[in-house]
Amino acid sequence: ANGHFGVVLPEYPFYNYVVQDYVHSLDLNVVKESSGKNVWEDLYNYPEHGVSLFISSLGNKDVFGTEMSLTYFFKVNMIYTKHFRLYNRMGFGLGYVNRKFDSQANYLNVAVGSHINIHFNCRLGATVVLTDKLESNIGLSFDHLSNANTSAANLGINYVTAFTGLNYVLGNRTEKVAVEREKHKASNYMEVILAFGGKKIREFSFESKYYPTASLSVEAHRSFFRGFHMGVGLDLFYDSAVRTVLTSEGKTYKDTYSWETGVHISQTIVYNRFSITIQEGLYVGLKNHVYDKLMYNRGIIKYRVTDHFTMRLTMKSHLHILDYPEIGFGYRFN
Repeated sequence: ANGHFGVVLPEYPFYNYVVQDYVHSLDLNVVKESSGKNVWEDLYNYPEHGVSLFISSLGNKDVFGTEMSLTYFFKVNMIYTKHFRLYNRMGFGLGYVNRKFDSQANYLNVAVGSHINIHFNCRLGATVVLTDKLESNIGLSFDHLSNANTSAANLGINYVTAFTGLNYVLGNRTEKVAVEREKHKASNYMEVILAFGGKKIREFSFESKYYPTASLSVEAHRSFFRGFHMGVGLDLFYDSAVRTVLTSEGKTYKDTYSWETGVHISQTIVYNRFSITIQEGLYVGLKNHVYDKLMYNRGIIKYRVTDHFTMRLTMKSHLHILDYPEIGFGYRFN
């Protein structure tokens, strides 16, 4: 259990007028230790994973309300000793907010347009072992709450808190074992990915229509290290909302404007069959006519179902402006 105290980040000037209080949060966690029984647990210094129930204020209970979320998280120990651990923790799940945008009753809440939202959490913390059963926590936490542009409004809320708390060990501590790790041999592989998604148009907050999106990507990767891969790729995007946005603004629309092409580089952290990827891309050829940006980004969570087939959840954005989520399916050539 941890208690949090912090602030909503003022990424939009609007927040300076609406936020009236600090952020107060409480989280309850169930954590499973690893033993180091395989090469991945050994590589990541006995990582831990679990689920977290999170309750938080959001800076103004009348406008933003209160959030409750349930997330799955993964902890990597950067320093691991018998009495001390320095860790990074990342979590992802669903959150429920009791106050959302309403054109009559809550028109100031342009940050959250739906009760159900995505909750992302990243922490840097330290654990000190006090006794065989009791540990203390301290650290910093970053949290993001939004509906991934599936409902308007969707500016989202970001907040940073300092936290402290206690852990109680249930049963006996997991006995750590040592495994012999084979030397990693760098290798190359390619992947072809087809993805589908949907979005709402920011400019039409009251419209219920969803606009389909799709993408096709070809990527080449090199596994420089067992837990870290880098890659380059080509992207083709389709966005059916472009026609509506441009015509509503009185701008010229051509059929080719719904298509975008680009190139990207990627950095991937790998843990067994799971991986997390950050991509930075540049529009080349068919550009983006809505945001008129040169650069795009994607965050990807991927799972290797077999040696060749993969599934992924992707969020495309233009820096801090979320565009749309996608579910993708890939085939990997080893």
